[in-house]
Amino acid sequence: MARKSKSNLSELYLEENKDQIYENALAEIQSFELLLGTTLRSVYDDQPNAHQKFMEKLDACIRNHDREIEKMCNFHHQGFVDAITELLKVRADAEKLKVQVTDTNRRLQDAGKEVIAQTEEIIRCRVQQRNITTVVEKLQLCLPVLEMYSKLKEQMSVKRYYSALKTMEQLENLYLPRVSQYRFCQIMIENLPKLREEIKEISMSDLKDFLESIRKHSDRIGETAMKQAQQQKTFSTALQKQNNVNYGRNMHLGRNRILESKNEITLKRTFEDEDEHEEEVLTAQDLVDFSPVYRCLHIYSVLGDGEIFENYYRKQRRKQARLVLQPQSSMHETVEGYRRYFSQIVGFFVVEDHILHVTQGLVTRTYTDELWNMALSKIIAVLRTHSSYCSDPDLVLELKNLIVVFADTLQGYGFPVNRLFDLLFEIRDQYNETLLKKWSGLFRDIFEADNYSPIPVANEEEYRIVISKFPFQDPELDKQSFPKKLPMSQSVPQIYMQVKEFIYASLKFSESLHRSSTEIDDMLRKSTNLLLTRTLSSCLQNLIKKPHIGLTELVQIIINTTHLEQACKYLEDFISNITNISQLTVHTARLYGLSTFKDARHAAEGEIYTKLNQKIDEFIQIADYDWTMSESDGRASGYLMDLINFLRSTFQVFTHLPGKVAQTACMSACQHLSMSLMQMLLDSELKQISMGAIQQFNLDVIQCELFASSEPVPGFQGDTLQLAFIDLRQLLDLFMVWDWSTYLADYGQATSKYLRVNPSTALTLLEKVHRGMKDSSKKNNIFAQFRKNDRDKQKLIETVVKQLRSLVNGMSQHT
Repeated sequence: MARKSKSNLSELYLEENKDQIYENALAEIQSFELLLGTTLRSVYDDQPNAHQKFMEKLDACIRNHDREIEKMCNFHHQGFVDAITELLKVRADAEKLKVQVTDTNRRLQDAGKEVIAQTEEIIRCRVQQRNITTVVEKLQLCLPVLEMYSKLKEQMSVKRYYSALKTMEQLENLYLPRVSQYRFCQIMIENLPKLREEIKEISMSDLKDFLESIRKHSDRIGETAMKQAQQQKTFSTALQKQNNVNYGRNMHLGRNRILESKNEITLKRTFEDEDEHEEEVLTAQDLVDFSPVYRCLHIYSVLGDGEIFENYYRKQRRKQARLVLQPQSSMHETVEGYRRYFSQIVGFFVVEDHILHVTQGLVTRTYTDELWNMALSKIIAVLRTHSSYCSDPDLVLELKNLIVVFADTLQGYGFPVNRLFDLLFEIRDQYNETLLKKWSGLFRDIFEADNYSPIPVANEEEYRIVISKFPFQDPELDKQSFPKKLPMSQSVPQIYMQVKEFIYASLKFSESLHRSSTEIDDMLRKSTNLLLTRTLSSCLQNLIKKPHIGLTELVQIIINTTHLEQACKYLEDFISNITNISQLTVHTARLYGLSTFKDARHAAEGEIYTKLNQKIDEFIQIADYDWTMSESDGRASGYLMDLINFLRSTFQVFTHLPGKVAQTACMSACQHLSMSLMQMLLDSELKQISMGAIQQFNLDVIQCELFASSEPVPGFQGDTLQLAFIDLRQLLDLFMVWDWSTYLADYGQATSKYLRVNPSTALTLLEKVHRGMKDSSKKNNIFAQFRKNDRDKQKLIETVVKQLRSLVNGMSQHT
């Protein structure tokens, strides 16, 4: 029972629960808050017969609502009827009101027509005002754009292209975006790229004009830069020389005064020039308007084409550099050609240096160094080629000065120039060669103009003039009264002065080379040695060999070289005073003038010997012996006496020569005369000689011996000079005395009376005498009494001839 009761309770609970579910579902349907499908699904999900029960519930609910509606209608029906009755009552009043309202509306409409017209006018005016305000606002927005564009056009017209680009940039970035919807703005936007291209083209055209202009005027730019560098250097040097109290005090006295006066004039002019140009000093950069470069660089940088511009500029400048470095074919003929060449190069690199320092990256130090190294190699090659054509030392010196100014100028702009100074040392050798050629001509002219006579001085003034030019000292000559003669000729002081001038000329090239005094001293000594050992020596040798130079001239040349040799030490002192380098310095070179003048003197001595012998030969050639004479004339031949007189007068001139030279010349002349006379006797064309001719020849030899014994040149000891004729004397004595037995008996002994008579010589002469005697016997056969004596003498001669031949043959076999 309990279990059944519990089951009934459960079913009752379920029934109540279902009723609650249906009621909730109906409430949800009436509320329209939830979806109907969701509500119905919750109802039908429980039981299969839930639909019927739900419908029953729904019908019950509907009947409840109908009863409520009916109750409400019944409650308000009387009120509704009352309302309809009231409406019917006010119907007539409503119609009256409608008529009144219509009439009022008509009257109101008629009265409001003016108001409407005025209102419409007001509306139209306000629309216009609003439009005007809008236009003003838009114009105020467009006006800055138009003003900027007008400014752009103005900047273009006055060629302010960089400012124009900045204006374009502002237009594009700031102004045009505000009014981009307008058609004129689009036109502007389309025109801006064209304007940029136009600016690029114009700026590039200006740049090309600039490049062409500096190419044409680079020589003027360089000339100005070089002139300023030279003025600065001259001014600094002048100040240095002024401050150096001891400058130039060691110079030669005459030259020192000239140099000091020149220094004072130069310094004075330098200060005057500085005062004159102090107010306005134009640099080389002031001569060039670089604005096209700056403008073009800025324009291309703004346009983002800076690299293109840099490459174009560098390419064009490299082309111009090659043109500048190309010299003219006739450049070496004048100094103006070199000056223009250097000026163009300096002008080119002055411009590049300025561009380097005032622009950012257009050219770099690496670029300029590379360009300079290329140019320097070309310059050195050009100078080597063209300087080799220069034969004028003045032109070479001018070239050196130009190179120094050129190097100093570019060094002032930071370019390395060591290779140029190395080149100057090569040109220095060439300069020395041209100097040597020039001085060779000067020496030749001096020698040609010399009279080769001692210098006459009439008074003290003339004497001082000579010794001021040449360091001559002779205490014995100083004691003599005027007028007197100096031993050397006019060429000696002239040669000495020209050697000093050569040293000055060589010193000119050494200046400004940035070398030490020791190096300059060494250069001067080497060049002077070349002048002495090569040029002067060659001129002396050629002079000595000239046909018109006689014995008197040769003697004077020997005297001159002796004095020049003694003056070499003064030349060394002169160089030391110029360079302030002591001769005691270890590395100081010595002048080789001693050997030069010794060689020239030896050559002159040899030429004296040769000319003396030639003169003797000339006298010998005019000898006219009658080799068939029966007896001598009793006196010496005329040609021989003339020859002896000539030798006597010649040797008197030799008194000024060194003793050994005169003695050697005299001995050589006597020996040559002796040999010539001997050859005359032994001449193969002479077939026969008479005893009368032998006697005449003996008289001539006696005169020669007398001349030798008269001591024509002092200093010979005893009979030394007579020994030159000893061979002739013994040979003639042999024939005069006819002492053949003694000769043959004593032959080969040291005590022989005829020791110097050679058997071959005696045989040759004896055969000629033998033939002469035979011929004489045939002509004089009328004297019968002499036939027997002649026959005996001929037999004796034949016997002697046989013996001499045996001696000669024995000597040949022994040899």
